[in-house]
Amino acid sequence: MSPTTDTAVTDEWIEMRGLRFHFRDWASRRTGAPSLVLLHGYTSHARSWDAYAEAMTDRYRVLALDQRGHGETGWAAADQYGIDEMTGDLEVLVRALGVETFTLLGLSMGGMVAMEYAGRRPAALAACVIVDIGPEIERSGSSRIQANVAATDVFASREEAFATARVANALPPEPLHRHRSDTSLMRTEDGRWTYRYDRILRSPRNFRWRDAETAWTSCAKINVPTQIIRGEFSDILSPRIAELMARTIPQARLRVVGNAGHGVPLDAPDGFLAATREFLEG
Repeated sequence: MSPTTDTAVTDEWIEMRGLRFHFRDWASRRTGAPSLVLLHGYTSHARSWDAYAEAMTDRYRVLALDQRGHGETGWAAADQYGIDEMTGDLEVLVRALGVETFTLLGLSMGGMVAMEYAGRRPAALAACVIVDIGPEIERSGSSRIQANVAATDVFASREEAFATARVANALPPEPLHRHRSDTSLMRTEDGRWTYRYDRILRSPRNFRWRDAETAWTSCAKINVPTQIIRGEFSDILSPRIAELMARTIPQARLRVVGNAGHGVPLDAPDGFLAATREFLEG
């Protein structure tokens, strides 16, 4: 997949719950198409979905939200970051846009939001895709994420930022990886570059993750066809937890995407696209 976009896409802003939210809206190439809502992971942003969203417009109108504190969405108070707050944001967005029927796809943190939202059994939800996250997270992966966000986050140039990202992960196709890196950055007042998310979130301890018991309860309540996707090399979602999710969630299917770590859509974009298409078109 190419990071370039040929289909009509608009950048939109909406005031919700005291914050100004940004989202991208791709028109479908099909008349009367249902919607596909995409939720990014921790420290990421809506632009990370550009190539995937473009590919899915043959079947869907695609909406990608910058979740609170991320991308071009406003930064919340320090005590207002958590799965509950983000699930509430999604509920308001769906109502505000008048989305009647949609599929929800969430990666990592966005997958946790998807689990909680789907567990509330909203009438508009037709299907759910949960990407490389579960009610229980592998400790090694959690430690890696904490180390990554604690690392250098100010760069002299976009090239330096991309080189740093490439050292950390050489799996993604380079053009897609560069697009992801470039769209993750904003200028600082001294002319350097830093990541486009709230500095309070540079410490994962400031984000309220779901406790395992509550997350498992949400999974058991999901009542729509659900796909669980795990990256072959993931250090976040273990094979054991992925298989247990597939047994816990009614109508669930598990798919492992090869040659991918935790960031499945970035690491293996073609495999991720094929996996989700197979599920959503089946």
